[in-house]
Amino acid sequence: MKSKAGFSSFLLILLFACWLNAQDATREIDAFVEAEMSRQKIPGISLAVVKNGAPLLVKGYGFSNVEHSVSVKPETIFQSGSVGKQFTAFAVMMLIEEGKASLDDKLLKHLPDIPSEWNAITIRHLLTHTAGLGDYPRDFDLQRDATEAEIFKKLQAVKPAAAPGERWAYSNVGYMTLGVLIRKVSGKFYADFLQERVFKPLGMTTARVISERDIVANRAAGYILVNGELKNQTWVAPTLNTTADGALYLTALDMVKWEGALAAGKLLSKASYEEMWKPVQLNNGSKHPYGFGWALSSVNQHRIIEHSGAWQGFKAHIARFPDKKLTVIAFANLAQANPGQIVHGIARIIDPELKPKPMNDPDPAHTAQMKVLLQEVLDKKVDLNRFTAEMQTAIKDSDRLAELIKALGAMKTFAFMDKVESPAATRFRYKVEYAEMNLSLIIVIDKAGKIAGFGLQPE
Repeated sequence: MKSKAGFSSFLLILLFACWLNAQDATREIDAFVEAEMSRQKIPGISLAVVKNGAPLLVKGYGFSNVEHSVSVKPETIFQSGSVGKQFTAFAVMMLIEEGKASLDDKLLKHLPDIPSEWNAITIRHLLTHTAGLGDYPRDFDLQRDATEAEIFKKLQAVKPAAAPGERWAYSNVGYMTLGVLIRKVSGKFYADFLQERVFKPLGMTTARVISERDIVANRAAGYILVNGELKNQTWVAPTLNTTADGALYLTALDMVKWEGALAAGKLLSKASYEEMWKPVQLNNGSKHPYGFGWALSSVNQHRIIEHSGAWQGFKAHIARFPDKKLTVIAFANLAQANPGQIVHGIARIIDPELKPKPMNDPDPAHTAQMKVLLQEVLDKKVDLNRFTAEMQTAIKDSDRLAELIKALGAMKTFAFMDKVESPAATRFRYKVEYAEMNLSLIIVIDKAGKIAGFGLQPE
């Protein structure tokens, strides 16, 4: 039998070895982040790494304000972009658990004045980007201030490009509508609801809705590169900075507390969490890897629950690897930054099993054709006869999507990820890496050989 003294010595040696490993990982992460910041020309990064339920690293790099040489620190406040969608979805689920609404309620039940074309849309459709709605209308002026009611009236000019549940198409309009729904059902502005029911209970003391007017301590400045030169972010009207599609101020410290709540299953039931992180099923029975405000994927059979965000000279990314009890969060104050690449790079440093293995592409010629197809769609030179009648309408109306994708810079890689076959169709997923962001391209081909689904989502 070992003596207590011997066991204590062994425990100290083990703890010291773990400490050394953590120190080595921290140094490697520091070097990686600094190299990426230099390569991507990012002024500042705020980073949080949570492993086994505890913060492994919470640190700032570079400058939160270049003009005043203010360094990034864990308390530095960044803008969420679409990372805020997961909070909107969370608020909706809280209302559903209270019995004030249900996932399959028609939107019409709660917002009776919507256009008749929206009558079949459900809350679930809005949460999963399957309502058939797209992005902001073409004449949507981001520099013109308006009330929430005026904005919503403008959004109602968006005609569904597909029947609800027919296909997946990322929709800021859908999540802005969820903000209106939250006010209608709860009687409170969605950000006030979050403050009272989520941020305050979880101790997220600096999380809040964006306000350019308020004095906000430790607020970072957002930047954009123009011809290689750093410029201040483009101004957006005040009310447009308060909508539920992603308009929050967050810090790395706030996000550590958020991750703790998600890992522990706080504030919502287990069933609600499972619903949020379940792939949406489309009308034809196929599934799309997106839940409620979260993109779903895997690496080497390990689950990934993640989302990115982009807004006003800021980028954000959270990636959760629940099988590994690892979460990595990064904020950047540059419009062209690719924090997703940084987040996944850090995950691979901490756990090499999260490094993607070379994919066995069963049909490289088909992959090459899909790469050409994507470019043809973006260039508006695609043969519409290759698509189903419903998809033809969506492709015709993809001007704004093309503008957004082209703004991401040159395509760096296009790679096969996986293929899922069902009785009705075959779904292909490709990873498309741009200079500023990584995207997943989902293409669904029906049994007649027509393209029945075509969607891009941020990784």
